[in-house]
Amino acid sequence: MARRITYQQAINEALAQEMERDPTVVVFGEDVAGGMGAPGEKDAWGGVLGVTKGLYPRFPERVLDTPISESAYIGAAAGAAASGLRPVAELMFVDFMGVCFDQIYNQAAKFRYMFGGNARTPMVIRTMWGAGIRAASQHSQSLHAVFTHIPGLKVACPATPYDAKGLLIQSIRDDDPVIFFEHKVLYSTEGEVPEEPYTVPFAEANFVREGTDVTIVALGRMLLLAQQAAEELQSEGISCEIVDPRTTSPLDVDSILESVQNTGRLVVVDEGNPRCGFGADIVALAAREAFSDLKAAPRMVTPPHSPVPFSPTLEDAYVPSPETIAAAVRELAQADERALA
Repeated sequence: MARRITYQQAINEALAQEMERDPTVVVFGEDVAGGMGAPGEKDAWGGVLGVTKGLYPRFPERVLDTPISESAYIGAAAGAAASGLRPVAELMFVDFMGVCFDQIYNQAAKFRYMFGGNARTPMVIRTMWGAGIRAASQHSQSLHAVFTHIPGLKVACPATPYDAKGLLIQSIRDDDPVIFFEHKVLYSTEGEVPEEPYTVPFAEANFVREGTDVTIVALGRMLLLAQQAAEELQSEGISCEIVDPRTTSPLDVDSILESVQNTGRLVVVDEGNPRCGFGADIVALAAREAFSDLKAAPRMVTPPHSPVPFSPTLEDAYVPSPETIAAAVRELAQADERALA
């Protein structure tokens, strides 16, 4: 049996193992070591939440603290990737993407296309996303749909320590730019993770729970909340099948449609904004490709279309909960099948 470690430890281990295996893997970011160039302890930080701590003593020439300029070091990562390195750049919070977005969507994402398939850009941008730690609206957004919208980028959103390690190793070895979303609330969660390196393929959804009545599609932290809701609903006689896409680009369309065709009902749980979001995309997919299999109109469980509140009470109300997920599933399970007639 694999030992149990945290989501945070799984990411750190993936980085260490890939840096050990491949000398072209380098880590860029603000305070990814910390303390360098000033009196005090080297490796003092390891990133804002300590995810990279311990890497600098092992790889002192390849863990690089950067100036507080996301445009500079994300641009440097893109250039390094095009020049033969495999950089892993840490964008502290995904909310800071506005500072360096041109380097991502207009440069790195387009290199392969603009150079006729001859350019490789094997870079990973690790970033934190999601609400739940009282970090207010400038440090709590869920912007995975923005990156999913852009051709040339791959987007991974692991929900478990096992997937965090396997998807990060897969991301580092991939020859295209990958945006790797780490939900900050998940860092302390534990799960079974093998010690040896392994990969989790892109576009391979995980059937987390089998069921017959309703399909729930959920990403990141929302997967854990969906599982809690499914346990409650099981006691009421409602059987939920839970599908975790794990990557939004590329997307495992076939697995999602297979589940919807089997259950005839769909609830998508997404922490992103509802307008033009990932939830809306999955609902549209089901309506377009599995309309004849649907027994009722699909539902979305998302936050309201507003900034993330700082108030703890309002933030808790903003994020979907097991209760709101269960309520949506109950409503759908009881919906009149003639609604689509």
